[in-house]
Amino acid sequence: MNNVLLDNAIDQFARLPGIGRKTALRLVLHMLRQEEADVTAFADALTILKREVKYCKKCHNISESELCPICADKSRDGSVICVVENIQDVLAIERTMQYKGLYHVLGGIISPMDGIGPSNLEIESLIERIRNGVSGKDGEQQIKEVIFALASTMEGDTTNFYISRKLREFPDVKLSVIARGINVGDELQYTDEVTLGRSILNRTPL
Repeated sequence: MNNVLLDNAIDQFARLPGIGRKTALRLVLHMLRQEEADVTAFADALTILKREVKYCKKCHNISESELCPICADKSRDGSVICVVENIQDVLAIERTMQYKGLYHVLGGIISPMDGIGPSNLEIESLIERIRNGVSGKDGEQQIKEVIFALASTMEGDTTNFYISRKLREFPDVKLSVIARGINVGDELQYTDEVTLGRSILNRTPL
C-alpha cells in the first residue's frame, strides 16, 4: 500500500547521516505514537535551531551570538589556539576538561579526492586571526602557540603541513601537534576522553 505522507516522512529522516530507510521507518513510527504537542515541540526545536544558531565570527564554532561562549570567556587562555576539523572535535576536547585555550574550526580538512582544497576551509581566517594576535590588532591577546588537533590521517597530516608552511611568517608562534596516543586513522570525535586529554597535554612540536 502506497502511503505518500509516510513515505515523505521516511525520506526526510533517511537524509540524515547514518540513517537508513529501516531506521527512518522506525523513527517515523515512533513519532506517530507520540502526543501531538511532543511532535510539535520537536519540530519547533529544529526550526528554531536552524533559524537562531550562528557561527562564531572568530573561531567558527556554533553560537547563539556573534561570539561563541568559549571565545567570549575571559578566563580562557587566548594565547593558545587549537585547530580542529569540525565542531564535534571542539565538543570532544572540551569533554576532556584538560584544555583551557581557544579553538579554530576549519570546517574540514584538505582532501583533493573529495574536491576539498585550502580555499574551501577557514584557513585564511586563521592566518588573519594569528596576524592580528601577533600585532595586537583589534585588542586580540598575543598568540603564542597553535596546536594542530586534526585526525591522524594522510588528509589530516597534509592539512597540518599546509597550514604550518603558511604560519612560517610568524616565527615567534610555537606550532605543536597533539601526541600520537590516538591511533593512525582515528577520528578525533570517537577517541575516549582520557586518551584525547593526554594527547592535548603531551603535544609535541610540529
